[in-house]
Amino acid sequence: MKLLVTGSSGLIGSEVCIHFAGLGWEIHGVDNNQRAVFFGPQGDTRWNQSRLSDQLGSSFSHHEVDIRDRERVLNLLKEVKPDAVVHTAAQPSHDRAAAIPFDDFDTNAVGTLNLLEANRQVNADVPFVHMSTNKVYGDRPNTIALKELETRWDYDDPAYADGITENFPIDQSKHSLFGASKVAADIMVQEYGRYFGMPTCCLRGGCLTGPNHSGVELHGFLSYLVKCNLEGREYKVFGYKGKQVRDNIHSHDVACFIEEFLKAPRVAEVYNIGGGRDNSCSIWEAFKIAEKFSGNEQVYQYVDDNRVGDHICYISNLDKMRAHYPNWDITISLEETIRQIVEATNLRS
Repeated sequence: MKLLVTGSSGLIGSEVCIHFAGLGWEIHGVDNNQRAVFFGPQGDTRWNQSRLSDQLGSSFSHHEVDIRDRERVLNLLKEVKPDAVVHTAAQPSHDRAAAIPFDDFDTNAVGTLNLLEANRQVNADVPFVHMSTNKVYGDRPNTIALKELETRWDYDDPAYADGITENFPIDQSKHSLFGASKVAADIMVQEYGRYFGMPTCCLRGGCLTGPNHSGVELHGFLSYLVKCNLEGREYKVFGYKGKQVRDNIHSHDVACFIEEFLKAPRVAEVYNIGGGRDNSCSIWEAFKIAEKFSGNEQVYQYVDDNRVGDHICYISNLDKMRAHYPNWDITISLEETIRQIVEATNLRS
């Protein structure tokens, strides 16, 4: 079995490569280190590419392909003829997108279309898993009634006690340009499923994290927070009193869900994939957990202005995922995730 993974040197892509190689799949990774272009040296992922080559050996083939190159993408699909495609490549920052709107849209929207159409032309029966984002909901989650607690914001509407479901509206809201490009990709992935009958799914990620994340200020919440903590570097808290909440899912649990989907693929499905309430935290709460494992006090600066389109409180409702794939669940806690990030960051420094 052959698996084609775009963004293979990134957090989720590399986790998927390792996970499926362990299941006996032949892995074809697609990555051109565009993250270093978007974010500079701190975003460089060549170290992760080398790790995959060393760890997976002959079961891993690297392809230096830019997904914006339509002809090369089609030729690659024809050459590899994969049994499944996992698309994790993206320009991932809603802050950065405003400065590079064409690069953002060409990568996130057009790149996804290039892959979908190539997949359809080569073999429309091949499952296509797309890493989308909860930013497709724009800032509409901020319209949910909230209550302010000592260290976090939380939902004050019982309908959202278990988080936000997949039928939450995505339009009539401010998305950031990144969110808009990801909406375009998300809808296109669904449409290729509905229109052509292709087995596709969109995974609308919350905070996807883990020890192999190359976190930067503009993307990679927990990874960057831990890096700042260990280096004694100032971490900027943007608005909302530092009580904004994210649910965090370890990259291993994402890879495990993708495995379950590929065992029994569905057509044009959408899942809110995050850590759920149990793995949620505010920035202040994340500081405390990081300090517990590092022994360092977090250095920070508070900035009154929140990021454009940023969520005040976002928790993924996991009921649909668990109902469709009952063998899957969260296996790695928030505390263990942060412990692993601290340990891995120390080893790399």
